[in-house]
Amino acid sequence: MTVTSSRSLPAAVAGLAIGWLAFCVLVWLYGASPRMMAGILFEGTWGTSYGAGQVLFKATPLLFTGIAVDLALRAGLFNIGAEGQLAVGSLAAGVVGAHLPHGTPMLVALPLALAAAMAAGALWALVPALLKGRYGAHEVISTIMMNRIADSAVGLALGAGGLALTGTVRTADVAPGARMPRLEAWLPSLKGSAASFALLFGIAGTFLVTESYRRTRFGREIGLIGQNAHAMQAEKVPVRARLEQALVVSGAIAGAASLGTVLGYKGYFEEGLGAGAGFGGLAVAILGRGSAVGLVFAALLFGTLQQGGLAVNAFVPKELMDVLTGVVVVAVALADEAIGRHAAASAKVATA
Repeated sequence: MTVTSSRSLPAAVAGLAIGWLAFCVLVWLYGASPRMMAGILFEGTWGTSYGAGQVLFKATPLLFTGIAVDLALRAGLFNIGAEGQLAVGSLAAGVVGAHLPHGTPMLVALPLALAAAMAAGALWALVPALLKGRYGAHEVISTIMMNRIADSAVGLALGAGGLALTGTVRTADVAPGARMPRLEAWLPSLKGSAASFALLFGIAGTFLVTESYRRTRFGREIGLIGQNAHAMQAEKVPVRARLEQALVVSGAIAGAASLGTVLGYKGYFEEGLGAGAGFGGLAVAILGRGSAVGLVFAALLFGTLQQGGLAVNAFVPKELMDVLTGVVVVAVALADEAIGRHAAASAKVATA
């Protein structure tokens, strides 16, 4: 799957418009006022400093997994395994961070914990990468399989593996130097929220990764492979190796999402921490359309919906926001397809 910039914005706008209509209809079906619910949603998110901070916190892991999925999409691959890659990466960050000496300085501890998370995420993506590159196995099936295995492996490691504190499903606290500082240290108005400087790392990473598509050989080649792998094979580009590398790098970035959950929020890993962010990354990537600004905007939008679900939960089920996320993703995909067909038809008429 490749991203066509000329139709990205119209498709995204159409998806958001349909999502808003769906919100109004669903809220009305529950017997609530769409206008009132929209007001409550805004007040619980961007209407207060705490709400805004919580939106930023929830958007952070979504941004990392969105980058991960987008990179795979660039190569024509669907990395459905970001959920499992984040889980094992989070476990690795928690375990390594907890085993560091208490006085380890941040310049050493934080990179070590992050490197462990990224290495674990990459290793988890290596299996579907090899299956894809060497045997042609579809990455959707293999990454979903690895998600299921990750659920069991993480639980087993915490329990039978002895990585959890006795009687709990969490690791010990990471060393203080491995903690990502909270944004409230810079913006006192965000005091009490879980937002951390991991968000800034995510934004910087988004621009670096998307820029690499244009400025590095690896980035250019995976983009061209995503458009026509057979043509690139004929041009002597190592297609198989590039596909494997794309999935592994995607897994590493998904593992880095633990920067916002384990290292920036809890300070330890517990079973289920960050669950859903991997699948949320699919929505971010599809709405973001391969643009750095689009990915950041999409992460903030879906972070808003997650926090907004808690705000409106007294009137309508918070799961309503999960439904809206799905509606927006499907609407964007359908709008993109419709716009593409119209453009192709127009070009055909013009050349006739």
